[in-house]
Amino acid sequence: MVEALLTLIEEGDLRPTAQRVAEQARVSLRSVFQHFRDLESLFAAAADRQVERLGPAPLDLPPDAPLEERLDAFVAGRSRILEQISPVRRAARLQEPFSEEIAQRLRWSRNAFRTEAERLFAPELALRPESERRGLLAALATASDWNAWEALRQHNELSVQEARRAMRRTMHALLREER
Repeated sequence: MVEALLTLIEEGDLRPTAQRVAEQARVSLRSVFQHFRDLESLFAAAADRQVERLGPAPLDLPPDAPLEERLDAFVAGRSRILEQISPVRRAARLQEPFSEEIAQRLRWSRNAFRTEAERLFAPELALRPESERRGLLAALATASDWNAWEALRQHNELSVQEARRAMRRTMHALLREER
């Protein structure tokens, strides 16, 4: 049923009903609610499955590798993940205001993305006065989060390669910005 929900979302049905999930899974509607107390529980299970699908994603690059190398690896890895999660993230964003389960998972995801940027770009952050670090980290996290990716891909209609270049350019400018 979880895979059925994910399939429907990936096919563009961002708010599938329990009936549509049951049809996709080839089970009865009753079966859906025997396994899940409500649709929120099913969506939460789908969010967890999405994380499992992605597998471990931390970059193996040490923070003391050259900036250009770290930036290239970061953008390549981050854009791959963002592209892969986009259909499910769109559906989750619709549910977020009404579902504490989904909101919690999205907060976790945002924090994990921010932590990865903080670890990988620690040398550049350390060069900044402490009063500027928080703002720079927020800018880096924002430039490389799903909302930015969605704006590049959907709203600005960039290809994956063009969106990667735009993300890299933005992050590079932030990291090289004059103090």
